Amino acid sequence: MWKVGLIGTGFWSDKHLQAWSRIPGVQITALCNRSPEKLMKAASKYNISSDQLYSHIDDMLAHADVDIIDIVTGAETHVDFVRKAAQAGKHIMCQKPFAPTMEEAEEMVSLAKRNGVRLMVTENWRWLEPFQTIKEVIDSGELGKLHVARYVHTDYYTPRMEPEAELPQPFFRTMPKLLFYEMGVHWFDTWRFLFGTPQRLTAELTRVSNHIIGEDSGIVMLGHEGFYGFMDMSWATRQKLDRPLGEQVKAVHLEQFVIDGSNGSLKMYTDGKITVVSKDGASERVVKDETTLDHEESHFRLQSHFIACLSNGEPFQTSGEDNLITLRLAFSVYESAAEHKTIAIT
Repeated sequence: MWKVGLIGTGFWSDKHLQAWSRIPGVQITALCNRSPEKLMKAASKYNISSDQLYSHIDDMLAHADVDIIDIVTGAETHVDFVRKAAQAGKHIMCQKPFAPTMEEAEEMVSLAKRNGVRLMVTENWRWLEPFQTIKEVIDSGELGKLHVARYVHTDYYTPRMEPEAELPQPFFRTMPKLLFYEMGVHWFDTWRFLFGTPQRLTAELTRVSNHIIGEDSGIVMLGHEGFYGFMDMSWATRQKLDRPLGEQVKAVHLEQFVIDGSNGSLKMYTDGKITVVSKDGASERVVKDETTLDHEESHFRLQSHFIACLSNGEPFQTSGEDNLITLRLAFSVYESAAEHKTIAIT
């Protein structure tokens, strides 16, 4: 039985807790949060005893019976929590973005190695249904040699972040690096999952909304050997809106993917349908009529992978060490945009 102690019972933590509660051989034994209200709410939902609720990680590590620490807090807290968990001999699953700097990310990887514990970054985007499906098609060889990949993510989110608007994650308003840090690590990890690590990167960024201080729109060119692609990403565009947004201000995430190969092209539509267009363009085969950004199920897949790797000793897909590359891609976006140059990655 793998016993989990979770730190941070805020907005996204319920997806972690749902997944842990479904995985055989796993027990949620302790929770930690500075907010008594959030702590009690999560404890009540998942039947955690009141004597296993902690307001500080030091107390949880000293008194709770846990094998795994699941960190679901902001990136600025990660290095301290990872250090303490590693020194206590606990395996660690750490929320993305992994760290606010490369130096802190490298320190966490080193801490885990020195203390003989396993460390994985919680990158759920690659585990979402559409990207698992796309990966299957690519790996089947049906598309042939890949030529170009076009990834488009659109939302009309940041222009609606007025000061009086209630947001699920209000800290978005004050993040100096926003779109390609908060979401970019997802996109780059998924890109690497599908195509491998690019050799070079070039970026242009802009800020559209007056309600934030970071960027909310940008385009990134990614060069591979004999293959290129781009990400056209925005939280401040109406271009793909296909539904009323309603009064609640939250993310919509409308995504499209087109991958051109020598033998055909894969297309993912904003409604989640995935098809393959034949080599001659005369027919379009439906791979799946509908896929969804199934975040709850993606966490179940991700956390099941974490437990399986702990049990069998196999490497994590998104180990801390691997995520250093993903994080470098995210930070390279800002370097490229600021200095108007292409950044070498590999």
